[in-house]
Amino acid sequence: MSDRITLHSILQPKQVAQALYHPVWIPESVDPSVDRLKKARIIAGAVAAFGVYTFVQRKFNFDEVLENMLTASVVVLFITPLSVGVMLFVWRRTGTVRQMRVPLFNSLKLLLFFIGSVVGLVFLWVGTTALGGFWLVPLGFTALWLTGMVAYGAVQVSGNFFGTAAVHRCLPPLLATITTWLMALPDLLTGDLHGLSFKMGIVFILGAPVTVTAIAMLEMRRLKRRYGIRLSAHPATLPQPRPAYTPVNNGFMPPQGHPYPPGNPYGAGHPYAPHPQGSPYPPGSPNPYGPGPYGS
Repeated sequence: MSDRITLHSILQPKQVAQALYHPVWIPESVDPSVDRLKKARIIAGAVAAFGVYTFVQRKFNFDEVLENMLTASVVVLFITPLSVGVMLFVWRRTGTVRQMRVPLFNSLKLLLFFIGSVVGLVFLWVGTTALGGFWLVPLGFTALWLTGMVAYGAVQVSGNFFGTAAVHRCLPPLLATITTWLMALPDLLTGDLHGLSFKMGIVFILGAPVTVTAIAMLEMRRLKRRYGIRLSAHPATLPQPRPAYTPVNNGFMPPQGHPYPPGNPYGAGHPYAPHPQGSPYPPGSPNPYGPGPYGS
């Protein structure tokens, strides 16, 4: 985990989500511009996950939100391993799968843990609304806390896509693109526009995947041009990019402090210190070098 969970932090869903869904083995972004693209991709992905049509119709259907969460979980659960498997087949030409065994296993554990959290949250809300009465208070508070934790966790995993950046830096944008398209295609194929007109339905259904694809392509292009990271290359053959500055307090700051070590760089004493016994020539003594050109 990225942080240790204490009794105080358990009450804060954001800290728990940060510790659980962004563990220390996930590499940080190599470039602030790539990080900004990642945030834009997260926003577009959230639009795809919950559906813009909910806000366009000005109706909030809670059951439909829960259904969308389960649908997205099923899509991610199957498409993520399948897409990574295809890329492993591509990478076998220049390397072995054994070299990526540890990050692959870690990403799979993070994926299963997040999917389990989402499914548990959905069933908890269903049970809370079904039971009601006495159980409404304890189950309701638990469901609210878990909702906050899963929401913050979704932001984390949308950026690192279950830590697949530890396998290959280009995997998160690739998987985000595939996932959003697979969530949009059923509505297009079945013609389910969710009560919108044909033009509005096409715009809002295709808007999110097209936006995510454009941002993901730009993200991978920058990784390739600036750092030599190509999607088709085996991770072991890629250069190891380093951040421009060393991260300090969750930011990027140049090294601080005086550039020279303490002490006199010329050794003990002042380099132009006075003679320890005063002037080496007694007062009134003649000039040892004779008279100058302008007199004594």
